[in-house]
Amino acid sequence: MTMIKLTQVTIDKYKSIQKKQVVDIDSAITTIVGMNEAGKTSFLTALAKTNYFTVDSDFEFDITQDYPRNELIDFQHGDEDSDIISCKYEISPELLKEIEDEFGKGVFTVKEFSYTIHYKAKANTFTGISANLKKFLEVEVEKYELSPETKELIKKTTSLDEASKIVGVEADADLPVFKVAIKKIIDGAYPTWENALAGYIGQQWIKTKMPKFWYFDDYYPLRGKININTLINEPPTSEKDKTSKALFELARIKPEDILNATEEEYEKYIALLEASSNKITSEIFKYWSTNKNLDIEFKIQNTTNKQGQPEKILDIRVKSQRHKITLPLDRRSKGFNWFFSFIIWFSKIQADKNSDYILLLDEPGLNLHASAQADLLRFFDDLSKKYQIIYTTHSPFMVETEHLDRVRTCFETEDGTIISDSIQEKDPNTLFPLQAALGYDIAQNLFVSKNNLLVEGPADLIYLTVLSSVLETEKRTFLNENITIVPVGGLDKVTTFISLLRGSKLNVACLLDTFTDQKGKQKVEDLVMHKIIKDKNIRFFNEFTDNGKSVADIEDLFDKEEYLKLFNLAFDKEYSEIKLADLDNSLDTILKQINKVINKPRFNHYRPANKLNQLGVDKNYFKPTTLDKFEKMFVEINKLF
Repeated sequence: MTMIKLTQVTIDKYKSIQKKQVVDIDSAITTIVGMNEAGKTSFLTALAKTNYFTVDSDFEFDITQDYPRNELIDFQHGDEDSDIISCKYEISPELLKEIEDEFGKGVFTVKEFSYTIHYKAKANTFTGISANLKKFLEVEVEKYELSPETKELIKKTTSLDEASKIVGVEADADLPVFKVAIKKIIDGAYPTWENALAGYIGQQWIKTKMPKFWYFDDYYPLRGKININTLINEPPTSEKDKTSKALFELARIKPEDILNATEEEYEKYIALLEASSNKITSEIFKYWSTNKNLDIEFKIQNTTNKQGQPEKILDIRVKSQRHKITLPLDRRSKGFNWFFSFIIWFSKIQADKNSDYILLLDEPGLNLHASAQADLLRFFDDLSKKYQIIYTTHSPFMVETEHLDRVRTCFETEDGTIISDSIQEKDPNTLFPLQAALGYDIAQNLFVSKNNLLVEGPADLIYLTVLSSVLETEKRTFLNENITIVPVGGLDKVTTFISLLRGSKLNVACLLDTFTDQKGKQKVEDLVMHKIIKDKNIRFFNEFTDNGKSVADIEDLFDKEEYLKLFNLAFDKEYSEIKLADLDNSLDTILKQINKVINKPRFNHYRPANKLNQLGVDKNYFKPTTLDKFEKMFVEINKLF
């Protein structure tokens, strides 16, 4: 249970952020979307510096490095100070209950407070923390054996310092014990606070429970080879070195022990490292669906440096179970290396059971495939049950369209970085990831489902929908509701759609006009041959006509008079009315027959379909044979799913 949660950040005069920005923080996940160099990293690093989880010179505020350069000289030589960042926090009911149990009911009722960092003032500032001294003393004095007179005197004091100086009378057996308890509060409080009780709660209860910040970016992935001598003898100079140290800490191995180990002891250390690696790898594969056939291997190599001195190298290799080859970790995909290194570095804070954390992730999963980024979002969703997460991105696949309320946009202007709610942003470049994410989500939900029936175009979609509805009304077999009709925009695009949808592990069937193009027919046959789609899942309209012809379009399922009626209504202004006697029955489809009459190679097939949709017809519009043919077709299509 997180005791204290971040709810809002006010930041000013920090690197590219030149004007005050107020950013609301979600209780679970906050997504900062923006272009490169917009100031997203500045926001995260400023947050990290307020309460970083470990001592690290990279995460300490520095006037020269952090104050906006164009105003730096005037600020350094001026008398005024500036607030860098102020974090507003919410105190959980659980923590309030603990404080109440310690100090008494009604003594501390604060539900939120702010913690502010300044450039010049050495002390950081709490605001909003107060305590009711009167109520505390009323409860506290009853715990001790004191005379009624002394109790009254204590209750009337206006400070703990005053209460600690009361002399008392002979009957006050517990007065020294009371004074020791009061002195403990005074000594443990922030010395500059006027109310020592509030200062004590602030220092001992609030500051210690405030979440620590943990920052991770694309520079932390492990090296493929770790020089153990360098790791011991030199301070970590890069994020990679920090992750390397974290790996040894996770395995509970001191790198110097490996340098002094005998050959027999190496096996023990390798076993410890591999045990840690197995734990990490199993954690990764809960979320890494891209390739589950990988193992991590460790080897310790003896070598010499340029000076001829012996050195030991930890070689981290990734083995492919499928291909039976190993490669150094840093030569595997950057995405896998990022994930592996993230879990190692993250394990450092997981080991701390006494603190809460807020995860600050800068462009996470930048090198991951779109589907792997979806895995990463799933990982974040699970992590957010225990940790607040704030991450930056410019990838549409890292934006959760279900939670656009969590998105904040980051945009660079002439006045510096602007951070706002996504609905307020107008910059098209900044909004692009959101628009792309929404477009992708809409496409997925409107046109793709678990069960997909591919048809050539929108006319097919309308005919199938209308006839299915009519048959359903008549309590006859209709197209199952869990089947989504997907118009692909032409027979030439069918094979592409089959391949794309198959990659998403979806059920796919096709209901098509008869192929007249041998090239398109060959593509479909190739997909069947390579087992990308089953032969029985590709059906053609000619199978459901009653004329025995080998070529048919969906329009041939209608009685000719029915279709001519639709055509004449749709094209009443373009062509004279076509009668049944005008058609050349030697041509195999109604569409070709109409083309010959109007002397055109093709007409817009969508218009008669749209006219049918506008008419709002029922079973009386169609002949029984038409309904029978469509019902027969729906029976067969439903079987495919």
